[in-house]
Amino acid sequence: MAAIGDVARLAGVSKATASRALSGRGHVAVATRRRVEAAAAEIGYIASPDAASLVTGRTKNVGVVIPFVNRWFFGEVLEGIERALLAAGYDLTLYNVGDTGPVRDRVFEFFLARKRVDAVIAVGVDLTSREAEGLEQRGKPLVRLGGGEPGGARLSIDDRAVGALATEHLLHLGHTRVAHLAGAGAAAAPWSVHGQRRLGYLDAIAAAGLGDAVAGSAAAGAGSGAAATLLEGEMTMPGGYTAALQLLGRPGPRATAVFAASDEMAFGVIRAAERLGLSVPRDLSVIGVDGHEYGEMFGLTTISQSPGDQGRLAVDVVLRLLGEGEHADPLPDSGAPLPTRLVVRASTTAPGR
Repeated sequence: MAAIGDVARLAGVSKATASRALSGRGHVAVATRRRVEAAAAEIGYIASPDAASLVTGRTKNVGVVIPFVNRWFFGEVLEGIERALLAAGYDLTLYNVGDTGPVRDRVFEFFLARKRVDAVIAVGVDLTSREAEGLEQRGKPLVRLGGGEPGGARLSIDDRAVGALATEHLLHLGHTRVAHLAGAGAAAAPWSVHGQRRLGYLDAIAAAGLGDAVAGSAAAGAGSGAAATLLEGEMTMPGGYTAALQLLGRPGPRATAVFAASDEMAFGVIRAAERLGLSVPRDLSVIGVDGHEYGEMFGLTTISQSPGDQGRLAVDVVLRLLGEGEHADPLPDSGAPLPTRLVVRASTTAPGR
């Protein structure tokens, strides 16, 4: 079996230089690093992760905590994270956690507490102060992508502004009966992503002088002719479909436009409208959030947020916090939200057209 000494002799460098070149720790000239890597490849030398960990104190592994793996947004973020970590020579350990429960407790109190990861990226997870402080006490940098509550470096779009923009787009088209399909638990968790989008909707409705929104269950506001209606559901296509059937099938004046908290919900709204014999956008305008890859196929107007780029940016921040190579300079904490843009397609138009 090839050893580091064999690599060093072939490359014409010391064992210490060969070790630094292959571990990525310490300064090594680019030409020397390439020569050492070529020598290692030629004789089939593979550095032992355990041995490197003993020397550097690093596992070259980042833990990613995520609430869903089967939703498009989270899948795109995860792909961006994975590609960026692999390019930087890091592995990824994925932890799929829910809101509360023993599985989540075990992830934070056992798996992440042990020396299995160098840092943690939390995607769309509202960490408790105890969870965030526990990682800090163990010296594991934390980067939060979305989610509410303080703790760690946080990257996010301005979800409240996004909710307002989506609603304003519908109002500017002339709609006065605009409904919002919010994520489940939005009212109870105003700091959450879907909670912030709900507040943005309410901001826009109030600014337009359309009065108080009707909040609550699918039955709330039935037959009232209220200018604004709030319903909650799962941020999935089936969730949007079910909520939209309740919204659009109720008696009395119905909404002429719907702001869905995610593109997947919006797809469900479009399907529900078709089932009820409504034409989109002639009878119902629909807007979502995310920039889903199927948005063009559905003709969906959306607020796009480029989740893959967000994943890559989260890795860039992690590497800076770990002081890795070209990312050694600290990342300025500007507090600026990540970019979004309104993409107008065929699912929104003026009412009655």
